[in-house]
Amino acid sequence: MLLLPPNEEQTQALLERCSNIKEVMQIHGQLLKKGTIRHQITVSRLLASYARIELGNLVHTRMVFDRISSPNTVMWNTMIRAYSNSNDPEAALLLYHQMLHHSTPHNSYTFPFLLKACSALPAFEETQQIHTHIIKRGFGSEVYATNSLLRVYAISGNIQSAHVLFNQLPSLDIVSWNTMIDGYIKFGNLDMAYKIFQAMPVKNVISWTTMIVGFVRAGMHKEALSLLQQMLVAGIKPDSITLSCSLSACAGLGALEQGEWIHTFIETNEIKVDPVLGCVLIDMYVKCGEMQKAILVFRKLKKKCVCAWTAIIGGFAIHGKGREALDWFTQMQKAGIKPNSITFTAILTACSHAGLTEEGKSLFQSMTSVYNIKPSMEHYGCMVDLMGRAGLLKEAREFIESMPVKPNAAIWGALLNACQLHKHFELGKEIGKILIELDPDHSGRYIHLASIYAAAGEWNQAVRVRSQIKHRGLLNLPGCSSITLNGVVHEFFAGAGSHPHVQGIYDMPNLLANR
Repeated sequence: MLLLPPNEEQTQALLERCSNIKEVMQIHGQLLKKGTIRHQITVSRLLASYARIELGNLVHTRMVFDRISSPNTVMWNTMIRAYSNSNDPEAALLLYHQMLHHSTPHNSYTFPFLLKACSALPAFEETQQIHTHIIKRGFGSEVYATNSLLRVYAISGNIQSAHVLFNQLPSLDIVSWNTMIDGYIKFGNLDMAYKIFQAMPVKNVISWTTMIVGFVRAGMHKEALSLLQQMLVAGIKPDSITLSCSLSACAGLGALEQGEWIHTFIETNEIKVDPVLGCVLIDMYVKCGEMQKAILVFRKLKKKCVCAWTAIIGGFAIHGKGREALDWFTQMQKAGIKPNSITFTAILTACSHAGLTEEGKSLFQSMTSVYNIKPSMEHYGCMVDLMGRAGLLKEAREFIESMPVKPNAAIWGALLNACQLHKHFELGKEIGKILIELDPDHSGRYIHLASIYAAAGEWNQAVRVRSQIKHRGLLNLPGCSSITLNGVVHEFFAGAGSHPHVQGIYDMPNLLANR
């Protein structure tokens, strides 16, 4: 049992050290017995301790607060903050109305907590009202309050309101700039995010990382790696998030050389390889074709979470090594790691690529019967692909028609691939038409059906289907491949001559032939 110290300062310090609700209640009980609960600072600390420990369920916190006859600003802020972090953020806004009713003065911490509640709801009208209160009550130039307002506008999709506010702020700090970059990235306007990034007077690690994350999410891996290089030249040390995203860019490009350099940087700078960084490292080596190096990273991980196991299993799946993937799946279970839905996507893919049809069917059944995992559209797609590759087209069709959810274009696409593979053109034509009905704005669907007609020798039909792409004004995105040479990633698009050395590349076969 915790004993109450003789003076108020020690009691407050003891409250701050409490780690569970029982300890706080013990001190609360002793304060009631001794009659020292009337001291405002002690009550304020008691309230803060309850709020800190209770988090989601604020029963005791609210009970203490409701018994305070005249709560001060700090106490109101404590409650608003607690509710903004809870499962009931709307209560923070209701409490603020009570605070206004009691004419309690505000301070610079009141509004950020309220705005956090608005962002969790979301509540655009309430945000605008709080914006008005910030200005009326003289906090319009207070950076902490205005940055919180900026963040709510930005992350709730009201990026134009955020930009108007950004341009009106009398003083901007690095948080203001970073908020706008993040807001435009979430809004999908990467060009504007990059313009703001370039205009920043001072950039920190968050600025660089946010922009790198934006490029990676948009599939602009080359630009992400270029930005990492600029970051290092600028003397900013990347953190684990920066490095994780940069490794994802390497994986997307198959840029082994850059990936290995980042791995060396991690080891040289003694950066802790947490589960996220470990999984991304494994994924990078897997996608660059270096399975042994991926396994080596896995072996060195202190904590081997389900993501790390899944990354290895997925690696074997990519490389068509189904038996090895099954072995690792078994090892994972022996290690006491429960597979998740992503693990099943990986292992079902492995079975599909390796022709392990019965094993795949058995694993799919075990998802619900053993692991209580509800199959997603991806899992159904894996099964259609599994049966399709094995030539079980009729079974695959029946499987699709028995699905508890409506099959999407990816499901029918997997069956269409199988029809083309096994030259089952009649079924292929039927499925191709279903796909176009489902996904009429995807040029690839028309190309796929046209290929089926062409393979069946129905050239007029193939031309007719292809003409629909132009008639509908659909974009036919060119294929892209990349290679890394001396640390530089070179991208090549089908039918494009944009590479600076394209003429020399085209001349090379003739030069080799003449030798």
